[in-house]
Amino acid sequence: MLSWDDFVYVKAIADSQSLVGAAQSLGVTHSTVWRRLKQIENNLRSRLFNRSKSGYTLTPCGEDMVRLADSIAEDITVFERRTTGQDVRRSGELRITTNDMVLLHLLTDVLAGFRRAYPEITLDIIVSNTLLNLSKRDADVAIRATYQGSRSLVGRCISPIAWAVFGANSFDGMRFNLSADPMRHTWVAFADDTALARPAKWLNDHGVAESQIVYKVNTLLGIAEAVANDIGLALLPCYIGEATPGIARLSPPLPELEGQLWIVAHPDLKRSGRVGAFLDFCEAEMVKRCASICYSSPAEGVP
Repeated sequence: MLSWDDFVYVKAIADSQSLVGAAQSLGVTHSTVWRRLKQIENNLRSRLFNRSKSGYTLTPCGEDMVRLADSIAEDITVFERRTTGQDVRRSGELRITTNDMVLLHLLTDVLAGFRRAYPEITLDIIVSNTLLNLSKRDADVAIRATYQGSRSLVGRCISPIAWAVFGANSFDGMRFNLSADPMRHTWVAFADDTALARPAKWLNDHGVAESQIVYKVNTLLGIAEAVANDIGLALLPCYIGEATPGIARLSPPLPELEGQLWIVAHPDLKRSGRVGAFLDFCEAEMVKRCASICYSSPAEGVP
């Protein structure tokens, strides 16, 4: 008889393609994984992995077992999600994911206020610049700065997000010519063009050569800090640029870069007491901060 733990061990080996990697992910020793795999294969009377210098690769039988493990894991996740969605209590743990800049500049005081309003709800904040999978319960709620919502999630668009050109304070008061000046300066950009495609397209459309992009980093916090240290100009959300010491806005908000701030959850969780309480509270509090997100304050020299 196979147990769920057997599937977990085989899936861990398949994911890491090594016993050492599986042991690390499972929190056990290398020898424990080796003994468990031998026991499973003996019970099945079939080899699950081919062993080679490059690692452990699945046999056809192993592929069937991992496919079944994925299916079972998905069924368990769906059951957990639906059960959580029926829990109307405003207590327990709530997992929230967002990126570093939203947390730093917009969300922390909102979370503090929520904790005061609902002291029996424990918050587990996951800071990530990648979009975690809410269907797999990587998180219960996501606050995302994006260009569109998701059809598979229930969400609320809190506010548009204004973007503009920013530079170090040494540029303060400069009248930035959007037609000619982008080609005259060095730039700081997001490392992954696919994650922030619109800013990358804007730079390309305004004649910025690849050689002018002298610094790339995969977080907007890193971009803002680079601008403050006069490494180059950058496109940034106005609420980030105007809250970062040492940098100045050089252009008006750029309509073609306008994004949106969304708060989203999985449909199965929308009736959960703690999820519903957070969605309502967060929306109300974030709307109060819309002025700083939608548009920026006047800047000297900026038309």
